[in-house]
Amino acid sequence: MTHVWIEVLLLAKLAQGPRHGYELRKDIEESTGRELSNNSLYPTLRRFAEAGAVVRSAEPQEGRPPRHVYTITDVGRELLHDMLAELPDERAGEDAEFLARLANFGQLTAAERLGVLDARDRALVRRHERLTSLAAAQEETWSRLVLDEVGRRLRAEREWLAKLRTTVTTLT
Repeated sequence: MTHVWIEVLLLAKLAQGPRHGYELRKDIEESTGRELSNNSLYPTLRRFAEAGAVVRSAEPQEGRPPRHVYTITDVGRELLHDMLAELPDERAGEDAEFLARLANFGQLTAAERLGVLDARDRALVRRHERLTSLAAAQEETWSRLVLDEVGRRLRAEREWLAKLRTTVTTLT
């Protein structure tokens, strides 16, 4: 199963210009710090090609087999926009899903940006409430310390989200 964040990042890179598979993988790894395997990359590109979101063309290379270059289509641009603007609650708690959208906020309206930030905030509130109750019931010192630290990180991210929300509203 491909994570949506991979799909978002692939289409976002292709929206910047045509690329071949290795170049796409390298660009995503360099911009996110996350490794992307060929087992995620090529099946996703194949699905996008079948759906009409990208076009694959062969680029001749001297003394080597042709290299496949992928170009986003209008269908792909529309799909990218929809994926960026919609962060379902069930995915909003996943860091990679949120960060892939945040990295491409430039392609969204202020209202769409705020919708993504709101979805993330709701996910963090749910996670924090759960951790708070777990920490309160935890008798083991080290486990309670871990839960407290995770809670502190969630509070810090919610503060960051508030700053992002301010940035979104002041830029409009």
